[in-house]
Amino acid sequence: MYREQLSQEIIDACLEMNALGINHGSSGNVSARYENGMLITPSGAAYSKLSPNDIVFIDEFGNAEAGKLPSSEWHFHLACYQSRPELNAVVHTHAVNATAVAILNRSIPPLHYMVAVSGSDHIPCIPYSTFGTPELARDVAEGMKQSKAILMQHHGMIAMEANLEKALWLANEVEVLAKMYLTVSTVQTPVPTLSKEEMDIVLAKFTTYGLKQD
Repeated sequence: MYREQLSQEIIDACLEMNALGINHGSSGNVSARYENGMLITPSGAAYSKLSPNDIVFIDEFGNAEAGKLPSSEWHFHLACYQSRPELNAVVHTHAVNATAVAILNRSIPPLHYMVAVSGSDHIPCIPYSTFGTPELARDVAEGMKQSKAILMQHHGMIAMEANLEKALWLANEVEVLAKMYLTVSTVQTPVPTLSKEEMDIVLAKFTTYGLKQD
């Protein structure tokens, strides 16, 4: 895929996540695997004013192209690609419900079978570290080994998938599940959950979820 096209898809994903209400302003960030590194949104820029030329390339060693300032969260984006070589896009947002669950330092348990879209029987919450630090990137990498979607304590959430469209869909689904969790927890705690045996069945069925049929 040509760089300009992929850069425009990153911008479109940013605009869509704000339109969906799962992010606000320029607080989130989006990246996609490209060549021996990744393309990522620049630091603090308004998404509506971005052009493909503003998207920043960072190589596999963390070197950004000259004259451009990448998102301060580039460390954990790069860590995601190193942790999950089969996945190619990362969406990070401060979605209200997902962030609220993260502030509580709780994982989203298997209260609904759609938790399985994360590739796990729960959506884990990783410990807090200051944004933009190698420490946060380390914990993100460990979290991503467990699940394609994770919560970040006192911060937000990350969704990673095969492409930008799927990563954005997953991020939105995590927000729906987080809202569901918060709603149910006001009525009953602990929240009722599906059994491990049932989630294993669902996870097996989800290996083909979203795949196009010939």
